[in-house]
Amino acid sequence: MKTTAFAAALAVSASLVAGSAYAASNAAFLKTAIQGDNAEIQMGQLAEQKGGTQNVRQFGQTLVTDHTKAKDQAMSVAQQLGVKAPSGIPAAAHKEYQKLQGMSGASFDREFASFMVKDHRKVINQFQRHAKSGNKATAALATKQLPTLRKHLQMAERLTSSSTMKNSNSMMRSTTGTSQSGGGTRNGANR
Repeated sequence: MKTTAFAAALAVSASLVAGSAYAASNAAFLKTAIQGDNAEIQMGQLAEQKGGTQNVRQFGQTLVTDHTKAKDQAMSVAQQLGVKAPSGIPAAAHKEYQKLQGMSGASFDREFASFMVKDHRKVINQFQRHAKSGNKATAALATKQLPTLRKHLQMAERLTSSSTMKNSNSMMRSTTGTSQSGGGTRNGANR
């Protein structure tokens, strides 16, 4: 009898531990998602300001718009689950943001696009895993946001492989020495 009661208590205890780990996993996912949205909004704003090409500036605007919406959705789910939403950004994103602040033009575009490809690949993997293993609300959030994340990855990949990105550095070098009055293009005219 004592062993049966002990086994039942052990099973309940294990269930509670598993349940709290499950809840912690969902809370961690939401916090990571919200911090990621914060980072993408900041990075997008920076790209709107410093992008050397119209495509990069437009991608920045898309990031701001889409991740503001995604953050609102994640904040709503966090509130439903009693999860306190973080206000910062991940350390790696902060480091990249600081690096990008010191860049402009073609070098900014290359670095920004490259970071966006790596970051979105990582985030898509996280969201795919959570869509399969999270609770109903967080799994639904992950599933709902995956198409937008995939769209961003495709946009970033197009930026890294576009002839505009590859040639923008050579275009900048070729226009630097050109006279403004001699019919050539001005330095930075491709902005």
